[in-house]
Amino acid sequence: MITFFFLLITLSLVPLSLSQSPKGFFIDCGATTSSVIDGREWLPDTGFISTGTSRNVTQTGLLPTLSTVRTFPLLQNEMLRRKFCYVVPVFRSAKYLVRTTYYYGGVNGGVLPPVFDQIVDGSFWSVVNTTDDYARGSASYYEGVFLAVGKSMSVCLASNSYTDSEPFISSLEFVLLGDSLYNSTDFGNFSLRLVARHSFGYNGSLISYPDDQFDRYWEPYGKNSPTTSRGESVAINGFWNLPPLKVFQTQLAVSQVLPLELQWPLEPLQNSRYYIALYFADETGTSRSFNISINNVTYFSDLKVPQSGVALFANDWPLGGPTKIILTPTAGSTLGPLINGGEIFEVLPVGGRTQTRDVIGLTRLKDSFQNPPFDWNGDPCLPKENAWTGVTCSNGSHVRVIGLNLTSMGLSGSLSPNIANLTALSDLWLGNNSLSGSIPDLSTLKMLNTIHLEDNQFNGPIPSSLGNIDRLQELFLQNNNLTGQVPSSLTGKPGLNLRLFPGNSLLNPPNA
Repeated sequence: MITFFFLLITLSLVPLSLSQSPKGFFIDCGATTSSVIDGREWLPDTGFISTGTSRNVTQTGLLPTLSTVRTFPLLQNEMLRRKFCYVVPVFRSAKYLVRTTYYYGGVNGGVLPPVFDQIVDGSFWSVVNTTDDYARGSASYYEGVFLAVGKSMSVCLASNSYTDSEPFISSLEFVLLGDSLYNSTDFGNFSLRLVARHSFGYNGSLISYPDDQFDRYWEPYGKNSPTTSRGESVAINGFWNLPPLKVFQTQLAVSQVLPLELQWPLEPLQNSRYYIALYFADETGTSRSFNISINNVTYFSDLKVPQSGVALFANDWPLGGPTKIILTPTAGSTLGPLINGGEIFEVLPVGGRTQTRDVIGLTRLKDSFQNPPFDWNGDPCLPKENAWTGVTCSNGSHVRVIGLNLTSMGLSGSLSPNIANLTALSDLWLGNNSLSGSIPDLSTLKMLNTIHLEDNQFNGPIPSSLGNIDRLQELFLQNNNLTGQVPSSLTGKPGLNLRLFPGNSLLNPPNA
């Protein structure tokens, strides 16, 4: 069954005020100093990521943001698809345009750039394949619209089965969007992945900031096509998606009262659901009306384009393969159809999120380690194949952390009391590290079956509350610096495999 939601929005012909600089973060990956380009400050990426290697692209004549990259190690074990995440502060519940840009420049030594995945928070975003663009000497960019559910968002790169050298990135942008933009989408459950955004009838360079106040990229679509120009005097300020004025200064049109056909997007689409926005404006004030179909399915009937302009939206349209849009004049129309601009996004289901209390617990635990695993950023559990090192998670819609195994990871630091947040944890294995300090109260972790803290440097007494964990079957504490009396709640606990020696300076409980 085809389901979709249409909105027809009239645009107002009022002067467009000077666009202010986009709000957000512009990150020059691999750079060591900040720079100002076209009025925007680009920051080095060291404040947003703690792993990877900064490299220079030796090719000359590049844009400054393409002259450096950050690369990430390719792990030898193909089963370990660890993710490498940038973490960026955001406003909770706000919408952000996120754009990643890639220019390989041969930094890995190979001729062809690697293919890999990119992830936003816990959701798969897209495969990054820059091979064709790089062969043409061009950079590749990917863009999406995502909801910030917390005070930070993560953009991560991860290897996939096609990755043959180190993943890399040139720049990362987070732009805060106005509330009206793309607001027919349920961003609590979906995100938008840009497929195409074009200014029809336009043959110039890429339209972006300052023409577009949100720095969206509008590519030209006018080569070898019937185009007309409306001149520089046009003033139009659309609401909701706020397409820039420059999009309405040219149009794709036919000079006679005949259908206008265009293949758009230019590349075939994968079978999915799509958000489509089309933009029209007609300064002639004459009778112009037409029907719109997409792949022979009626998209809108009897569209009359006023001088003030009009925008059409459909937020859940099924498409797959080549896409043909036909604008057909209606009976009585005195002019042929026209179109000024269009955007199309794939609608992506949000992949879920690890429960907040577990994220907080693991984040505090990470902070208590002096050398946490390199991939402990982003969502701990999702996507499932990119879970954090040592973290095992439950399935289903309410994702919880159920296992933690960081045995022999060379960890130092302490064990944060906030590990008590992980109330679904069944196995805690931190043996053979260099962790010190006291063992925190773990009695709130009622699901624990095994605790392995052996071969560390923990000191102080053994918490008697460990005996209150009903399901506990293994408690390994040997080879630490523990002191005091062994709690009777442990020595008398039926079915408990308790290992306290060698190591430790412990006294048996009375009457043991």
